[in-house]
Amino acid sequence: MVNIKNLHKKFGALKVLDGLELEIENKGIIAVLGPNGSGKTTLIKSILGMVVPDKGEVLVMKENIRKGWNYRKEIDYLPQIANFPGNLRVTELISMIKDLRNKPARDKELIAFFNLEPFLNKKLNKLSGGTRQKVNLVLCFMFDSPIVILDEPTSGLDPVSLLHLRDLLQQEKEKGKTIIITSHIMSFVEEISDRILFLLEGRIYFDGTVADLKSSTGKSSFDHAIAHLISPENA
Repeated sequence: MVNIKNLHKKFGALKVLDGLELEIENKGIIAVLGPNGSGKTTLIKSILGMVVPDKGEVLVMKENIRKGWNYRKEIDYLPQIANFPGNLRVTELISMIKDLRNKPARDKELIAFFNLEPFLNKKLNKLSGGTRQKVNLVLCFMFDSPIVILDEPTSGLDPVSLLHLRDLLQQEKEKGKTIIITSHIMSFVEEISDRILFLLEGRIYFDGTVADLKSSTGKSSFDHAIAHLISPENA
């Protein structure tokens, strides 16, 4: 689904990606983790074509993304920060995104799933952060694409909404989708992930399952295993 070869990216003197190599062929939920500045968001934006690498290539569904943009139709994306005009009503925003994507949408199903019916005629700037995030999740998942990229989807969600998101991700996984996710909530990551990618200084420092990570670090706790990867003595 996604193949990345020798990816390099600098912003000025700051090296963000340093020869990163990645293959994602199997369906499932892949968590991309790492400390701030490790290259997670730059990696995601390189896959989406929002960042142009200095060197290397990105292939999505066997298509080199430098040669076209049609591959983006097969990706649903939730950005870490989604800035939409605050004077738009929720229903207006959903209609606008449906018009832009011009694909079959299952927005009504997801609106009911996240209990958003009472908020459809409210303006975005009148919503709480958690409700806005649920709207963003509807926008992301309503087009049923084979690849889903979620940058901090848990942001602002209450415990009940987190459970709903977990259930939704499992449903999408069972459809055979490839789901790439970043999150700072380690308990959530541990529960949902089939594969962990840990980035450090622009490279993949660990690639494996949760069980592999615990075994390789000698830690029984997922949180402690992640902390071990970035501890000064280990680095």
